Amino acid sequence: MSLDSGATLQKWIGRTREVEDIVTSRLLASFEATLGPHAMRRDETSPGLHWCLAPDIADASELGPDGHATKGGFLPPVPLPRRMWAGSDVRFLAPIRSGDTIRRSSRISAVEEKQGRTGSLTFVTVRHEFANAAGPVVEEDQIIVYRAAEAGIAAQAPPAGPKPTASHERIVDVDPVLLFRYSALTFNGHRIHYDAPYATGVEHYSGLVIHGPLQATLLMNFAAVIAGRAPGHFSFRGVRPAIGPQTLLLSATARGKDEMEMEVRASDGHVTVKATAQW
Repeated sequence: MSLDSGATLQKWIGRTREVEDIVTSRLLASFEATLGPHAMRRDETSPGLHWCLAPDIADASELGPDGHATKGGFLPPVPLPRRMWAGSDVRFLAPIRSGDTIRRSSRISAVEEKQGRTGSLTFVTVRHEFANAAGPVVEEDQIIVYRAAEAGIAAQAPPAGPKPTASHERIVDVDPVLLFRYSALTFNGHRIHYDAPYATGVEHYSGLVIHGPLQATLLMNFAAVIAGRAPGHFSFRGVRPAIGPQTLLLSATARGKDEMEMEVRASDGHVTVKATAQW
């Protein structure tokens, strides 16, 4: 990436966008039906619902070849074509309830260029603030990573040692229907999650890619079931792509009274997501 390009990307820092949505009974029913037995069912909405609210909506004519909106609008025009959700740090401030009108305010807070195992990488951090009529309900720092088309996927290495002993474990079967439903819930057009020929032939994955936030949502709800209440702070990062369909193993280990270390492990033994839940 040239110096001129890097300077141009820095100009996107501070750019903002606001979107509004309503927590409808249909959305709640669809979310719970998609997560099935893995959703926390209480008076308040299940953790992770905020990722289904106020999505960015672009006309079909404004989409790029990967199914995302073309860059250069709200997100900067990073000249690296492949995009992934690298992780998030989420603070839950108040419950989201059925019927709430939610306003999501987003701001580009950082753009960083780095070198990784697969080549050049650009990380874009977006601060999202979700609020209802009473005030803020969720704050999130989301990290998006872009990489080169020719980078390919890093070679599979054997899992690093045996699986550690966890306090709690849960098995989740992920099939193409679940991936499609979650893409629909979040209005995520990224073709790696539902278009197998594109995922394998263009982006060189071995199959459909399981969404990072879907894995994080499963972990959030698992943490809520274990503790009997939703976490107040949840952070996750993607370690490597999880390819579906397959069975995932969720695990949680207590770290003191009010903290859990969590992870998602693929059937081949590789960790795909690491997370921390706090109360």
